[in-house]
Amino acid sequence: MSDQLIRVYLPATLAMLSSLRERGEINGSEAHAVTPALREWYAEGDEEELEYVAFTRAAQGALRLLRHDPAAPRRRVVVSADLPPGAITREDRELGSSEVRLTSPIQLASVAAVHIDGEGAVDDIAAAVDTVEEALAGDEDAQFTVDSAEDHELEWYDVSELETIA
Repeated sequence: MSDQLIRVYLPATLAMLSSLRERGEINGSEAHAVTPALREWYAEGDEEELEYVAFTRAAQGALRLLRHDPAAPRRRVVVSADLPPGAITREDRELGSSEVRLTSPIQLASVAAVHIDGEGAVDDIAAAVDTVEEALAGDEDAQFTVDSAEDHELEWYDVSELETIA
């Protein structure tokens, strides 16, 4: 396996960002990355397109985290980090999978950027949180609601801005 770093996208919440700021690390088990299964499934895609797919799946994972935390502000968070290959295990359960498992918390020094929904997305995110599981189960109306949330681009923040955003 190569010593090259792998970009991973960790679904998160604003509370998890506070933990990153306070403890210098963020916990999470499921993240997304450009995996061999994703490359094979989307053979026509270039690296940027493949990373966008993994990033979008992490943003959807953030919806699921929010669904399980009713007190969390309704804003998706994705933490982008560059990790050594040994810090993740690949799931590759099915063709097109971007899911990876983290073997340990992500350290602040590995974080490349933080992505957060803007305030204007809160209502659409709240609606998507309520329907994300149904959308994943194939409900077309629920998928429309989730797609409306995904129309909002997450805002990009440099890791040096963590003090002002979490």
